[in-house]
Amino acid sequence: MSAATLASGWTDGSSLGYPVVLGGVLLGSIVPVVPTGAVVGAAAALATSSGRLDLTLVLLLSTLGAWVGDVVTFAVCRSGGPAAVRWVSRGQHADRVEEVREQFRAHGWQIVVVGRLLPAGRIPVLLAAGALAYPWRRLLPASLLAAALWAVAYATLGVVSGGVFDNPLVAMLVATVLVLLAGGVLNLVGGHRRRHPAPEPKDESAPTPCGPA
Repeated sequence: MSAATLASGWTDGSSLGYPVVLGGVLLGSIVPVVPTGAVVGAAAALATSSGRLDLTLVLLLSTLGAWVGDVVTFAVCRSGGPAAVRWVSRGQHADRVEEVREQFRAHGWQIVVVGRLLPAGRIPVLLAAGALAYPWRRLLPASLLAAALWAVAYATLGVVSGGVFDNPLVAMLVATVLVLLAGGVLNLVGGHRRRHPAPEPKDESAPTPCGPA
C-alpha cells in the first residue's frame, strides 16, 4: 500500500475513512454512544467491496481504538473517584456487576477477553477489574488480545458482506445489519442464561438419608 493510497483513504471525506474507524471505535469504547462493531463491519465491507480502504489497516486501527478505549475505562474504574466510577457504571445492574466480580476472581484475564466479545459484557468486567485493583501488567496484554479478537470477529461479518455485494453502500448496510443482529442474538442468549442459570450438579458424595428399616 503506497503512501499516496494511505493519504487518500485518510482524507477522503466521501468514504468511511481511517479517522472515522479509529475515532469511532475509540469514542464508542469510552462513551458507548457509537455502535463500534457496526463501524468495524462497515469499514471491512467497504475495504472488501471497493478496495478504498486497506483491510489490514482497518483491523489494526480497530484493535488500537478498542484497546485504548478499554484501557482508559479501566483506568477510570481503578483510579477514578466515586463520581467517575458511577459515571462508568450508569445503566449497569448491581447484581450483574457482582456476578462478574465473582467470575473475575476465579478466571481473571479470560473474563477480560470474553467480556470484550460479548455485548454488554465489557463494562461490568472493567468495573470488576477496577474494583479488584487488577494488575496493569495482566490487564494490558489481556485487553489487547481481547481487542484484536473483537476486531477480527466484527470485520469478518463485513468481509462476508463485501464479498457477496459489489456495491459498497449495500455491502456496508448489510454488514451493519449483520453486526446489529449478531449483537441482538447474543444479548438475548446472555439474558436467558442469566434468568435461567444452569442447576448446580448434585454432590454424589453426600450421604443419602436412610428410610425406616
